[in-house]
Amino acid sequence: MAFLRKLFGGQSAQPPADNGVYFHIRCDRCQTPVKVRVNLGSDLEADYGDTAATGYVLSKEVMDDRCFRLMRLEVHYDSRQREESRVVEGGTFITAEEYTAAKG
Repeated sequence: MAFLRKLFGGQSAQPPADNGVYFHIRCDRCQTPVKVRVNLGSDLEADYGDTAATGYVLSKEVMDDRCFRLMRLEVHYDSRQREESRVVEGGTFITAEEYTAAKG
């Protein structure tokens, strides 16, 4: 039955899983919060050592919808895609709760 639903575009029982990682940033200039979604499968760049990838780097430019200032997000991951360090230029990291409160 699930095959027929999929074939004819019916609703599935469960929504697809969101495999994204989210970062919450506040612009230093206008204090607008921004939610950034990262797909670890396609947004990371391999950081090669001598022969193999020793880790990964995420470089993303982020723009808020108020003052339109670019912020630069850079996150370093190890070879198992575990976060090692993060930095944002032009903004500050905030928690998901702070983001929700500011957007509310």
